[in-house]
Amino acid sequence: MKLAYLVNVYPKASHSFIRREIVGLEELGLEVVRISVRPPATDLVDARDREEARRTHVLLSGARVVASTARTLLTHPFAFLRGLRAALRLGRRSDRGALMQLVYLAEACALVELARREGIRHVHAHFGTNPPAVCYLARELSGLSYSFTVHGPEEFDRPGLLKLADKIEGARFVAAVSEFSRSQLYRWCPHEAWQKIHVVHCGVDELFLGGTPAPIGAAPRLVCVGRLCEQKGQLLLVEAAARLAREGTPFELVLAGDGELRAPIEAAIARHGLGERVRITGWISNERVREEILAARALVLPSFAEGLPVVLMEALALGRPVISTYVAGIPELVEAEVSGWLVPAGDIEALGAALRAALGATPAELEALGRRGAERVRAQHDARREARKLSDLFRRAA
Repeated sequence: MKLAYLVNVYPKASHSFIRREIVGLEELGLEVVRISVRPPATDLVDARDREEARRTHVLLSGARVVASTARTLLTHPFAFLRGLRAALRLGRRSDRGALMQLVYLAEACALVELARREGIRHVHAHFGTNPPAVCYLARELSGLSYSFTVHGPEEFDRPGLLKLADKIEGARFVAAVSEFSRSQLYRWCPHEAWQKIHVVHCGVDELFLGGTPAPIGAAPRLVCVGRLCEQKGQLLLVEAAARLAREGTPFELVLAGDGELRAPIEAAIARHGLGERVRITGWISNERVREEILAARALVLPSFAEGLPVVLMEALALGRPVISTYVAGIPELVEAEVSGWLVPAGDIEALGAALRAALGATPAELEALGRRGAERVRAQHDARREARKLSDLFRRAA
């Protein structure tokens, strides 16, 4: 079976879970065509991501999109009108408006031509924003079937404006990355469509699952891995770290990642005099992420909004406990006092207490937490096992 994966930007540093998913499907005999709406990121540090970029088709090329739209209008005028009506319907009271839906229609024309040329039978989109809108319009143009994975939190911030119910109605199936995500989709579509929605977890591969977890050292080091942005909570993490420093608690904190909030975070680090204690790495490869996690006593991710962060799976798979928040699907993976610590999102006092607990625990206590977390990851988040679920869904869909 030949299918396509459609992502807004692919590959990029934060989408390693999509690459793992594709690899798992290919190992099961499916042929997967990678399609990125926009050109791949230019700051790729992982060799596997750079290889993925070379294999990826870019949909939003001005000349290609214009030519595909013109050909569709000339050769399939009734199908084009059907797609135009659907685009205008999606644009009504949407977050992007009718004009942007017309851009999606042009992208859908290019997607349909690519699918015909490559012999693609089905398209799977990641994220419930514009990629499934393009797929929905491609279906109106040609009958091309599609499905998509919903992660959150963006889809749940504005489900009506994103026309989530329409996208679900047009899809053969929808994958949710957690039970929480599935419950939110239930809220925004008719109950008759609930049977389309399946939980398929994001997963980790042998880079994290392989081998016995390394022992935890005595160094008071913590690591936070993720895009530097408001919803990940790194600014509050720096504030909590500053309180620990004022108390005289020894620690080192590594912020692995980059993003739009880097400058304010660096300013907060300087303001609190934490330059010797807090380090920002910028974007790093999966191998470097693994090294940073293994060098730490625990991973910290004090997010305000999430789907189900893959980095929590990675840390637990490596035998490192995690500190995170009672947000979305996180409590489905992290058990408080069993595989780590959970705190209310935005609560600096509770976050500081969890940091103290992780820094004060013995290596043996931390390793016990990590072992229990690794067992849960192996049971629920093995990328190959989740790929088999998707493969079955794709074969039924096509």
